[in-house]
Order: sequence, then C-alpha cells, then structure tokens
Amino acid sequence: MKATYQPPTTGTVTPADLLRMAALYLRRHGWHQGTYYAPTTNTFTPPACAAGAIGIACAGHRVEHFSQLDPDALADYLTALAVFVDYLDTFAPVFHIDEDGYLVDEHVSPYSWNDDPARTAEQVITALENAADEWTCFHTTGGENR
Repeated sequence: MKATYQPPTTGTVTPADLLRMAALYLRRHGWHQGTYYAPTTNTFTPPACAAGAIGIACAGHRVEHFSQLDPDALADYLTALAVFVDYLDTFAPVFHIDEDGYLVDEHVSPYSWNDDPARTAEQVITALENAADEWTCFHTTGGENR
C-alpha cells in the first residue's frame, strides 16, 4: 500500500450486516422472549428478542420503542426486519387459519415466532444468520452490492 492511499472510511451497511450484528448481539448478551428486552435494570446491553437485537444493531443502542429511531435507522430497521420475515416465510412458515378455514395472516410474525415457547436461542440466532446469508446470496456479486 502506498503512503498516499486513503482507505474508505465509510461503507454501505446492508440488511445482511444488520442481521449478522443482531445474531452476534444475542450470542454475546443473551436472548429474551415476551418483550424487546429483558426487564433488567442499569444495563445498556440487556438480553433481547430478535426484533430488539435488530433494533440495537440499527441504532447502536437500546431504544424503548422503534418509533424513537431516527428516520435512517428506522428505514434500516424496517428493511432488516422485512428480510428476516421473508426468510421466516420461506423456511419457517406459520399459518394462522380462522374458524372458517381462511388464511388470516400470510406472513410469519417475527414477534410471535420469537416468543413461541418451543423456540430456542440457537434457533433464533441461526435464523438471523441464515436470513443474512440468504439476502447476501441474492443481492451481491463478487462481494459488491448489485
């Protein structure tokens, strides 16, 4: 590398990056069900649900409600969450049928999927990582965004 070379200081953060960061957050700080964050006091890094971990990956800190995110972070959050939902729809579909036999909701809720009593932390972390891999497979060529 030449002394005059200036490496780029910014880069594009993709939904896959955010999903991988969320998975890493859960590995490091723990997974939670029922609310975005475990009701612990005086901690900046509480255990989180999948959506809470995605929110922390987007904002860089804990937020009590995602309406508190600035517009750019909110757009990143909604995009990453949509990528996660698309993955769940494909690989972990849950169908809600009403009493007349009609499909009520065509998309898997990441909240109810996370909060399923049979769900494990490893399943959530693996799903986040796999959703990131799936997004990368369809949106990059040679490591570059399409």
